[in-house]
Amino acid sequence: EVQLVESGGGLVQPGGNLRLSCVGSGFTFSSAVLSWVRQAPGKDFEWICTIGPDSTYINYLGSVKGRFTISRDNARNTMYLQLNSLKPDDTAMYYCQQQGRSETRGQGTQVTVSS
Repeated sequence: EVQLVESGGGLVQPGGNLRLSCVGSGFTFSSAVLSWVRQAPGKDFEWICTIGPDSTYINYLGSVKGRFTISRDNARNTMYLQLNSLKPDDTAMYYCQQQGRSETRGQGTQVTVSS
C-alpha cells in the first residue's frame, strides 16, 4: 500500500521560512515522480511543484518559483519542500503525492502565514 506522510507545517510570520517533509513507503520511492500540492480554505487543490526520480527534472508553479525549493533524498525515502519568504496567500494544507495520483496524498500538513 502506498503511503505518504507529510510533516513540518506550522504558524509562521510573513517573510518566514518552513521546511516540509514527506516520507514514502509501500512503493519504490527512488523511481517515483513526486509532487507537492496545496489546498487553501475554500479553494481547489493547487499543484506547486514536481521532482523526477533522480532530481534532474524539477518544475514549479510560477508564483512560488524562487521562494520554494523541492528536493529529495532517495536513501531516506523522503522528499522535502523548503518554503522561504512566505506570504499570507501561502496559507494552506500542503500535501505530497505521486505525480498524477491524487489518491496517494497523505493527511497533509498545515501551513499558516500570519502576523
